[in-house]
Formats: sequence, C-alpha cells, structure tokens
Amino acid sequence: MRLQLSPEDEKFAGELREFFTTQIPEEIRETVRARRELSKEQMVESQRILNDAGLAVPHWPAEWGGKDWTQLQRHLWHEEMALACVPAPLTFNTNMVGPVIAAFGSQEQKERFLPATASLDIWWSQGFSEPDAGSDLASLRTVAVRDGDEYVVNGQKTWTTLGQYGDWIFTLVRTNPEAPKKQQGISFLLIDMTTPGLTVRPIELLDGGHEVNEVFFENVRVPAENLVGEENKGWTYAKFLLGNERTGIASVGATKRNLATVKEHAIGLGLLEDPAFAGRIADLENELLALELTALRVAGNSADGKPDPASSILKLQGSVLQQAVTELAVDVAGPASISSGAGDDSTVPEWARLATPTYLNYRKTSIYGGSNEVQRTIIAGTILGL
Repeated sequence: MRLQLSPEDEKFAGELREFFTTQIPEEIRETVRARRELSKEQMVESQRILNDAGLAVPHWPAEWGGKDWTQLQRHLWHEEMALACVPAPLTFNTNMVGPVIAAFGSQEQKERFLPATASLDIWWSQGFSEPDAGSDLASLRTVAVRDGDEYVVNGQKTWTTLGQYGDWIFTLVRTNPEAPKKQQGISFLLIDMTTPGLTVRPIELLDGGHEVNEVFFENVRVPAENLVGEENKGWTYAKFLLGNERTGIASVGATKRNLATVKEHAIGLGLLEDPAFAGRIADLENELLALELTALRVAGNSADGKPDPASSILKLQGSVLQQAVTELAVDVAGPASISSGAGDDSTVPEWARLATPTYLNYRKTSIYGGSNEVQRTIIAGTILGL
C-alpha cells in the first residue's frame, strides 16, 4: 500500500521540501547524505536557520515557537527534513528537555530556557545513564542533598553523547534515598556545566572517535530554582521525556533515505538481479512502511506526562531496521567495506569505506533510549496485558 496525501497536505509537504532543499547550506546536507560526522558549527547553523523560520520546534506549545499542526503535518515535517538530508534539530534540546520544561517547568524556567533551547544558544546534555544504571535507570546513585537554597550534587553519569559541547545538562538525581521504591525519590535538575566540581571526561571509542563522555559531580552546588517540577517527581518527567525520545529514535525518514541509497548502490552493482537479494530489500521496505504507519498513530499523543506506550514499538522496531539497513550496506559493499582506514585518495568509494564503521556504530541503537529488552517488557505489560 501507499500513503495518499490530501492536496492540502501535498502542498504543505512541497513547501517544506522547497525550504529544506534551498535554505539549508548544501555543504551541511552533503555531510548528512554521505553519513560523515557533523561539526558543532554545522549543527548550530542548521538549527538556527530552522528556528528563524519557525521550523525547529513545531511540536512545542505555540507560545514557545510551536505550530498548530496536525499529527500528520508534524510527521511530514520530520520526513521531508530527513529526506532532504537536513540535520534534525538537536534532540536533547527539542525532543527531550524542551518539552519537559514546557510541560512541567516554572514560568521563570520557561522564559529563561525555552527560547535559547530552541535556537541552540544553549546546548543541552543528557545526564541519565550511570556506570551501574544504564538500562536500569531507576537504580541511579547520583545524589542531590538540599542545603538551604541549593542542592549539593555528587555522583557520575556516563555515555553522555556530545557532552563535550554541552552548556547545561538535565540530570536525574536521587533526592530521597529512603523512598520505598527505587523509582521514587528521584528529581530532575538543570545544571550549568561550568559549575565548579563538574568535570567532563571523554570516552575514546575503538575507532578513535569521541562521541560519548563521562560526567563527574563533586560537591556541585545547584540553585534550588533549577529543580523542574516537584522534588521526588523526576521519574514522572523522565518517562514523559523517554516517550518523546523513543518516538524520535524510530528515525523512519532517515532510514528510508539510507535504504534508498543502499538500493541505488545495489542496482549499480547488479545485485538486484539476485531474487533473494531483491526480496531482502523489498522486505525492509515493507517493514519501514509498517513502522511509518505506527509512527503516524503515535505522533503527538504524548501529553500531560502520559507517553503513548506504542512509542516503545517505534523504538524497538526503529532500531532493528536501522541496524538491518547498515548491515545491508556492508553486504552491498562487500570486501570494500573493510577499507575504512583508507585515505581520501583511495579508489574505494567513500560510502563503502563508511559502511562497516556505520554498521558498528549503530549497534548502540538497540541500547540507548531504553534497551530493546526493556521495550519488549513494556510492550508486553502495557499493550499486550501480559
């Protein structure tokens, strides 16, 4: 089956397509298309162009830059952006902390943080995972003790993606160690990363890259006014945030674009003459269509702190399909996929050289945002009633 848009929605998608393909610099879009690493400057430039046009945070409340769009229009915005190879607005800002502040923050916090969050004048880092509390997030041990008008924070976070760029970090901390359940007694704090006692240490990956970090808190003093919502209610806000994160992790548009690119390479190499290989691509295309329909159902349903449990399906199947497409790219590249160390003067095409590093990097998608094993448990309990 094919999705059929109304004339109005077709026009809407076309206007977005024209903007994305003419207003975002080609150099940035080519970096995304080639699956190279974006620089901080490129990400900031792209998001500011989107924000100036009112296209960075359409899912936020209109008061803070959002659009009164339908769920389908929001989906089309995301799809057309991905298909045009435009970097998605920084998810830590736009899909995570921004919606939490908009929904649960004080008026002062909204006025202070939301405009700068949308424009990327503040680069947010995510302080959730810990060395012994990654997928089991509720077991976190970073502690915040109230001392007058401040909290004193001690502990450690890890796997902080792009934390080397962070200006502020939104952090889950334990404020009541005596709470009867581990999900209770957790609070949501906003912390300036220039505060004394906060240290960011890079984690060097096997390929020499630097994408993730450790963050240490040693008697970091945080103004109590930086507490979002109520003390000890942080788990509620974290579930709201994770619902948004898991929906975004599906990355339907980007996966469709990547699959189409791999298919082009396969056609060029004559691989689609093999019925089994052609069938493999067709299966992935069908799976992506099913995921897209699920995304349309879920989009926009997260409100009032109650995330749609179907977001777990998007996270689960979205990560599975992303990994399947990167595996397909390795198979299409064949022996050339092990040439990742070759220089730019190599006769091996860039896409083939990047196939294996990309495949290995995408192993992470089944872990972050809540591991796929955890998502299966959520689906079993909240959707299937098992």
